[in-house]
Amino acid sequence: MTGDASETPTSDAAATGEAAGAEAEVVQLCSELIRIDTTNTADPATLAGEAEAAEYVAAKLTEVGYEVELVESGAPKRMNVFARLPGADPSRGALLMHGHLDVVPADASEWSVHPFSGAVRDGYVWGRGAVDMKDMDAMMLAVARRFKREGVVPPRDIVWAFVADEEAGGKYGSQWLVEHRPDLFSGCTEAVGEVGGFSLTLGEDQRAYLIESAEKGIAWMRLRAKGKPGHGSFLHDENAVTTLAEAVARLGNHTFPLVVTDTVRAFLERMTELTGVEYPEDDLEGALAKLGPISRIVGATVRDTANPTMLNAGYKANVIPSTAEAVVDCRVLPGREEAFLREVDELLGPDVEREWVTDLPPVETPFEGPLTEAMQAALRTEDPTAEIVPYMLSGGTDAKAFSALGMNCYGFAPLRLPPELDFASLFHGIDERVPVDALRFGTRVLDRFLRNA
Repeated sequence: MTGDASETPTSDAAATGEAAGAEAEVVQLCSELIRIDTTNTADPATLAGEAEAAEYVAAKLTEVGYEVELVESGAPKRMNVFARLPGADPSRGALLMHGHLDVVPADASEWSVHPFSGAVRDGYVWGRGAVDMKDMDAMMLAVARRFKREGVVPPRDIVWAFVADEEAGGKYGSQWLVEHRPDLFSGCTEAVGEVGGFSLTLGEDQRAYLIESAEKGIAWMRLRAKGKPGHGSFLHDENAVTTLAEAVARLGNHTFPLVVTDTVRAFLERMTELTGVEYPEDDLEGALAKLGPISRIVGATVRDTANPTMLNAGYKANVIPSTAEAVVDCRVLPGREEAFLREVDELLGPDVEREWVTDLPPVETPFEGPLTEAMQAALRTEDPTAEIVPYMLSGGTDAKAFSALGMNCYGFAPLRLPPELDFASLFHGIDERVPVDALRFGTRVLDRFLRNA
């Protein structure tokens, strides 16, 4: 573990009933998970690896009686944890509860606390992974431990999965597991993971909880231009750097057409019902700005995007290189894959080659049925005014892999957030943190949800 918590979380001795053993320990579990550095750089030379965190989770599950399987996914230190809790009705499809153990890098010099301190102060648990997604890992672990300790039998089998490599696309995590160990997901028909279930304050004592039921596709694209190498002082009309730079600028400055998918339309209609605010398509992005900070997430789901993120060319100031490369982060709406590629190729032109570094499809799940009803019921036991609203995530999660096995996938990591908190900025952000009260709230909700899901 790295860093020291400025305040050690302790169990409330007075905690009784439902709080005992789950809500009472979730803060400590979250803090301890954050203190394990699981930075995923996607570079094998600098990976911290998820093995230590996987062993921590496995020990916590084994301690209360689970049979745990640790699975190394095709590379050293890329470790995953699985355990199954039998349900009352083995004929029902199992429910996969999944979280990832890796986190994105953090520069300690930019933070007000050490990013791997797991500090508990000012009503928050601080550190890299606090919202993405060691908060959910801790809630899952707390509930899993409580169910086993108390002999709780859920309505159907629950598969607990804590996986590697989500922050680099899941090549050594969910994607590898689906390809090489589909037996671990035997019988799973639905999956619940991250980036959903958080509250959006609409007015005084009125909150919507956004449930992720769709994701844009992830397509990380490498571009390559070739030209004639030569001396930097000569006249040169076949410069690979110029060709690439012009193509990247065209792509980066392009605005893709506005498209309202089924999930986004359902989101807008539900928000209009709850608030009375209209979202006309001729000024949709302007209307979405009224949602506040969360508009950065929702606003990115009405268009495809292609954002250049990396450039690489040349080795000396006076040498024109023969090749130049760039990487572009593309996010594609469901149903837009073919049209998106046509637009990209037109913008790049014939002199730039493209290849996919990562190509993961969009996901869209119907927002209906007993599982979503169980989510709302669980939320309303803790927040009587809670209303659930489907939404599309502009990023991606391990749901992309699990949907390939036929599972309906949702994001439901329940958190009741302070209205002033800019939650969207905390994902991969500086001073990432999660409210202690929200963690405890989410643990109570998740407990009730899994007893009825």
